[in-house]
Amino acid sequence: MVSPGLDLELSFSQALQGLGLSAEAARLIWLPLPMLLVLVAAVVGVLVSVWLERKISAAVQQRIGPQYAGALGILQPLADGLKLLVKEDIIPARADSVLFTLGPVLVVVPVIVSWLIIPFGQNLLISNVGVGIFLWIAFSSIQPIGLLMSGYASNNKYSLLGGLRAAAQSISYEIPLALAVLAIVMMSNSLSTVDIVNQQTGAGILSW
Repeated sequence: MVSPGLDLELSFSQALQGLGLSAEAARLIWLPLPMLLVLVAAVVGVLVSVWLERKISAAVQQRIGPQYAGALGILQPLADGLKLLVKEDIIPARADSVLFTLGPVLVVVPVIVSWLIIPFGQNLLISNVGVGIFLWIAFSSIQPIGLLMSGYASNNKYSLLGGLRAAAQSISYEIPLALAVLAIVMMSNSLSTVDIVNQQTGAGILSW
């Protein structure tokens, strides 16, 4: 089974029951917490990764890099994210505004949806789908459509060529990626991500 590590759910439930809550109430309070934990961990991980990338890139290029937003510029990715949220959304005059807006959505949403089938722990799973790997491959194949849609909707020949190139590049990556994943499916004899993780248990730290 998926390695539970520390039984956080049991400890959390016992702590709430010690405060006078029922076991059912403690369970209901616990349900959204694992997903919130995963979401917070993902956001923090992205912020730290971006900060490290910019600092290391600056060191390689003999620059200082981020330094003003927080200590050593640690808050720079957060400041960049806030700046991105308040930027003006510019749509070319001759573009198809609906398709131009939906293009980036079709690129980002499949990435977010793919988190639904990833088992992060014993109780850190949103949906245990029997064909999870097939679902992940299907969702990832939507991204080239969004790339092509954005280039086409701009009504600009150079943007269209860029969209075609990006879509072709994405499709060329999907084929070897799918073959690599299918090799794991054949070894575990299942399309369920939970079953695949279960096949990896029993090897200690190598199970990661």
